[in-house]
Amino acid sequence: MTNFLRRLGDWCGRHGLIVLALWIALAGAVMGGRVIFGAPVNNNVSIPEVDAQIAHDLLREEFGAADGGGRTAQLVLYSANRALTEKAPKRAVEKSLKEIRALPGVVSVDTPYRIGGLSSSLRIGMITVRMESDDSSKGSSGRSGGSGGSSSPSTEELVRAAAPAAQAGIEVVPVDSSSPADKEIKTGPSEIIGVSIALLVLLFAFGTLVAALIPIFTALFSVAVGLGVIGLLGHVIDVPSQASVMATMIGIGVGIDYALFLISRHRRLLADGVTVRESIARTTAGSGGAVLFAGGTVVIALSALFLAGFPLLRTLGLLTGISVICAVLTSLTLVPALLGLLGHRVNALRIPIVGPRRTGRDGPATGWAALGDWVAGRPWRVLVAATLVLAALAAPTLGLKLGTLDDGYAGEGTSARRAYELISAGFGPGAIAPMIVIAELDHKAEAPADEKATNEKGTGEKGTGEKGSDGGTKLQDPTVQALRQRVAGVEGVVHVTEPKIGADGTVVMVNAISRFAPSDDRATDVVHRIRALDVPGADVHVGGEVAALADAGERITSRTPLVIAVVVLLSAFLLLLAFRAPLVAIKAALMNMVSLGAAFGALAIVFSYGVGSRLVGMDPPPSADASPVNLLFFTVPIDQYVPVMLFAVLFGLSMDYEVFLLTSVRQAYLRTDDNRRAVAEGLGATGRVITSAALIMVAVFVAFVAYPDPLVKVFGVGLAVAIAVDATLIRGFLVPATMVLLGRLNWWCPRWLDRILPPLSVAEHDDDEPAAPPQKELVGANRAHL
Repeated sequence: MTNFLRRLGDWCGRHGLIVLALWIALAGAVMGGRVIFGAPVNNNVSIPEVDAQIAHDLLREEFGAADGGGRTAQLVLYSANRALTEKAPKRAVEKSLKEIRALPGVVSVDTPYRIGGLSSSLRIGMITVRMESDDSSKGSSGRSGGSGGSSSPSTEELVRAAAPAAQAGIEVVPVDSSSPADKEIKTGPSEIIGVSIALLVLLFAFGTLVAALIPIFTALFSVAVGLGVIGLLGHVIDVPSQASVMATMIGIGVGIDYALFLISRHRRLLADGVTVRESIARTTAGSGGAVLFAGGTVVIALSALFLAGFPLLRTLGLLTGISVICAVLTSLTLVPALLGLLGHRVNALRIPIVGPRRTGRDGPATGWAALGDWVAGRPWRVLVAATLVLAALAAPTLGLKLGTLDDGYAGEGTSARRAYELISAGFGPGAIAPMIVIAELDHKAEAPADEKATNEKGTGEKGTGEKGSDGGTKLQDPTVQALRQRVAGVEGVVHVTEPKIGADGTVVMVNAISRFAPSDDRATDVVHRIRALDVPGADVHVGGEVAALADAGERITSRTPLVIAVVVLLSAFLLLLAFRAPLVAIKAALMNMVSLGAAFGALAIVFSYGVGSRLVGMDPPPSADASPVNLLFFTVPIDQYVPVMLFAVLFGLSMDYEVFLLTSVRQAYLRTDDNRRAVAEGLGATGRVITSAALIMVAVFVAFVAYPDPLVKVFGVGLAVAIAVDATLIRGFLVPATMVLLGRLNWWCPRWLDRILPPLSVAEHDDDEPAAPPQKELVGANRAHL
């Protein structure tokens, strides 16, 4: 592998213009295709073989679009000055209903003047719009997250159609039928802030503008290609709306970091007198191999999400892995090409305030080298102190609160938050997400003729027969009535609609309204109580948002140990291939687990204990008490799939720094045969670079904390804390101390294992050999194009 990377780097360095042209063409092609063909997103939250999915499938098959099988949208009406039943407001609302019904793709529209459509104050009403089904985007929650390929009107079009009501002074607010995890995340300022801070760090790290711009340039290329590919894949697979922000966050971070490591190595070799061409080849063979293995660990960790049993996580892992692969490819090809084109001008445009940087092996000792000597002289004390500090950081993890993040935690002033507040005030918090109870009967319950006609036509228009209070038809079947009565008697249920019969007469549906908001754990308890009902002659299933998220959480929780085991074992095996040292591989996996503990501890402090929830820009939920303390410190639940996703991402990213540090220590050990000296030299050689890389990562992730979406804030805080702890406490103190204590055992490998392992070591001794006498070369030019 080393020889291959050396030849690759040499070829790219000699053919820089060709490589650059190929990357420009590739980026232009995929981004152009994304612009021309669009980038559909689809939050398919279907989970095979869970109860909520069974309920959703029966709903779609038996009731069609008219009763929830298609896409459903809701508009909340609020009249501040007078009741909606007064003549003028009612006329404006009815005109709006007519405009909405005229939109293409609309199947039926429920008027707010139906029984149950108005609040007790008569000032808050609900319009329910049922539209044509887009089957590809349907999940167990009964929500459609697709944004492409559907003929039904968008939420914005529905709001525009309700203009007559708005003109009459009635507030029209769309209900966001997705959870915060489903929203299409549009960043922009976050990327600009992150890249700007990264540029400042690079300027101080390199001291020259040209060298600092190369990582930014290559990272933007890798992100552009990755986003283009992800957008085009949306026409083939269900691409979650979170994919773009995850790919951008990880792509910018690793793209800049990988290029930083390569350029730092290249400039050090140039300072040692190595020729440009030889330096590029050595850099790609040595540091390029570390980049390849580091990127491989991230991709492996993300691939383990396939085992989580949650399609959303599986696709997120795949698409985020694409951004990492793009970052590795640009680092191994585009960076050498640019270095070849620039030659010694990579050190051009020095920053006066920073001063010249002596990067050669004979340069003055750095603070990190002094720290390495200090740690090597007292490993036991450093080990105990670092362990105590990290244990204290990880201790709050025991209080981590997982749950459902609903729109009550959306930013104040957003339409999602406003709709949540109006529905809670007018109909109760449980009306935000009704529970869909579907029962399979062991006999056929005949529906009246008018409801049969409704189901057959799928128009949603009601007949003239005797109706229940919620639009359903009162049925005399004893099993159906027993079902409704028992659901109504469940603790926590405040209202149950009249039953509706499916197309073949063997499926019944009722909607149950809980007393609790979707984010309340007690809402999940209500789901379990309904599922536990014993109704003779009926098999009961529960769907809807609360049930679907509860099932997803249980599935992910049951699969989490498997995901963790696979990530740890595969990553350790990859390190074993890279360094041929079993103890090093095991130790690295343990060190990563420690950094993850610190990250989850920070999440618990900020969100579960509420200490920093306001500091990261969260707004208190409507249920929070108005006292100053509660408005400043309030808890925020973390979606149950977030920890396993964070684990996979963080484990892979943390392994990056482990690979770069161990590569330097291994090279020093092969050169000196002195373990303590090798640890000190390795830390001194990589400490400044790893710190710069970590600062860039932290800057990128912290910039995303400013984004208003709570999900992005959770990822930003977790990623930033983990990287900061990993690059300082763990790589600066804990890892060197343990390596000094292990001595030669660090690099011990049983003979039988050494014989069967393929020759893939990334730390070659000859990569650090002194430079050959310099030959005459054309500096700053690319000889292949002269």
